Amino acid sequence: MTMFTRRDFLKAGAAAVVAGPALVAAAKSWAASAMKWEPEQGAELRVLRWKRFVQSEGEGFLAAMDAFTKATGVKIRVDSEGFEDLRPKAAVAASVGSGPDIIWGIHADAHQYPDAMLDISDVCEHLGASYGGWYPIAEQYGKREGKWINLPITIGGNLINYRKSHVQKAGFETVPDNTADFLTLMQNLKKNGTPGGFALGNASGDGNCWTHWVLWSHGGKLVDENDNVVIDSDETVAALEYAKELGETFITGAASWLDGHNNKAFLQSACSLTNNGISIYAAALREGKTEVAEDMDHAFYPVGPVGEPTEFHVCFPLMPYKYTQYPNAVKALLSWLVEKEQHDAFLQNSVGYLSHTLAAYEDHPVWTEDPKRTVFRDVAKRTRSFAHSGSLGNAASEVFADFVVVNMVAEAATGAKTPKRAAADAQRRAERVYRS
Repeated sequence: MTMFTRRDFLKAGAAAVVAGPALVAAAKSWAASAMKWEPEQGAELRVLRWKRFVQSEGEGFLAAMDAFTKATGVKIRVDSEGFEDLRPKAAVAASVGSGPDIIWGIHADAHQYPDAMLDISDVCEHLGASYGGWYPIAEQYGKREGKWINLPITIGGNLINYRKSHVQKAGFETVPDNTADFLTLMQNLKKNGTPGGFALGNASGDGNCWTHWVLWSHGGKLVDENDNVVIDSDETVAALEYAKELGETFITGAASWLDGHNNKAFLQSACSLTNNGISIYAAALREGKTEVAEDMDHAFYPVGPVGEPTEFHVCFPLMPYKYTQYPNAVKALLSWLVEKEQHDAFLQNSVGYLSHTLAAYEDHPVWTEDPKRTVFRDVAKRTRSFAHSGSLGNAASEVFADFVVVNMVAEAATGAKTPKRAAADAQRRAERVYRS
């Protein structure tokens, strides 16, 4: 029987989540005829993942584990942690060579310790050939020097969440598609007593997504194509001056927000506009907050002076560790999670919170059965990696993990530093890493 911990699945009752008959039958059929990696005798796996933000996704994940166990006999223990606790634990596991067999992490953490990762090129090449090919961003996150070191199973879309009636009262039919009008909207929302707000704390998801967008939207970037640090630029200063004006419109408390704080503020009708996945909408539907659910919608980020989308969405890679005693079981499980028999249910259970990274799933009905989800369908095709426009290597990952861009934008947005000082300090912080 699959072993689940109860932590972070209180509503689902993790120990009680089991796969339905159809999923079990599909898993058994797949294991009997299509599974390419035979698990080792007596294999047991431990999986560590981030806390779920959508209840149906969390339940579906556990059901997928249970179906795999019933089809293969491989016992699985699932634990979960918040992003800020999970990421250092993933690094420690890589350093000491012991811990979970698979960690479902965030962003490109595997690129900080690539030698600790199991080579899963055979799995990823099989999946790419079977399901229409990987989107370029997935290959960028998944590969290191031509070898697949993690499985970029999904991209979590992080877009503008907004209250329609509040935006309309602020003078706009919907969220503007350019940064100039967007600033006016935010200013009007504050004047009306219905402010918006973005996370300014060290939020791995929401904080990183909007701060990279605002930097790139004005032409700023951390490094150039040769990995030279160039963040102290006129373009960055322009972005920070814009962020400062934007920050003056934020709801009180946003300066300390982490992932999850804006969800709560929005659901309590204290915040009218923020950046997030679809988890706010999913929670409003689940919790019967009809007023919020019916009055909200989602939009792409506005385009800045650069004249093209500059979005950053969250990659959630499955990181398999080389120290595992059961590499075949690990590969079989990774493959199962992306095979159609299971992945169709994964996307449906995610209700738009997690999107596909393989082209064959673009036509999944989850994207059109509710029009408020549709914008999330395209996030894997629109996102850049945080390393833009340099290489996704150790230095980029270390600077990203140290929240250099988030801190820089927060300093300017709160008035703690002038835009020029914030950019100069970010330059020095990044150079210490890239020159070491």
